[in-house]
Amino acid sequence: MKGMKVSIIIAFYKNTNALALIIKALALQTYHRFEVIIAEDDNNPATKLFIDGLIHQYNLAIKHVYQAEDAGFRKNKILNQSILASDGEYIVFIDGDCIPHKDFIKRYVQAAEPKAALFGRRVMLSETLTQKLYQSKNLSLLAYWHLLTKNANGLKYSFSLPVIKQKRDIGIYGCNWGIYKNEIVAINGFDEDYVTAGVGEDSDIEWRLKKNGIQLISIRFSATEYHLHHPLNYSDTDVNIGLKQMEIKKIAGEIRCKNGLEKRT
Repeated sequence: MKGMKVSIIIAFYKNTNALALIIKALALQTYHRFEVIIAEDDNNPATKLFIDGLIHQYNLAIKHVYQAEDAGFRKNKILNQSILASDGEYIVFIDGDCIPHKDFIKRYVQAAEPKAALFGRRVMLSETLTQKLYQSKNLSLLAYWHLLTKNANGLKYSFSLPVIKQKRDIGIYGCNWGIYKNEIVAINGFDEDYVTAGVGEDSDIEWRLKKNGIQLISIRFSATEYHLHHPLNYSDTDVNIGLKQMEIKKIAGEIRCKNGLEKRT
């Protein structure tokens, strides 16, 4: 459905410099029927003031969803709150360190289909180029010819090839994927039992969607993001904790999680 409303949910924590670049890129999108939901895994008055400034600066529908307090990694909880706050029939999830290409939303809308989760990939920017973006706010630095000279990784994902759609067995990264809202609601959203990074927001949601009849489709050569450089913010220990949780849940067959959009016993 080419005129559908899309909800862009940005998982955000503290980095307002990155958020400013993301909102600027969203204001330049070639598809316009969307809302922005900033999903803040924190409760920071300074962030609220910053977002209020963005709302006045740009002609975008922006919602700010936040936690009651900053109590550690609760990304899945704030994503669920954002789903409940969303008005779009289609939802695209991105992270607060990823700048979308100007055709990003359009590509999701063009490729969207029922019973499918779409996913894209990221061009990984160097530390040098990231700092230049923060200082200049100049998105033209993301032009392909410029990336060639600045040691960005994953440059193949910067090519716009929307005709390429590939069915995959795996592939969802929490930073770049989309699905019809009713289909994530059907599995009760994200499982809030996960309180470490790296599994609950992508691997867990992926296996539950697949078990519920959703196919995975890669649009990695058209739904392009540019990932701002930063030190790794989670550990192998975090991931292993999540993987052990997930294996227990798989054995139990909990496709519709208990601690999700609705709380079930």
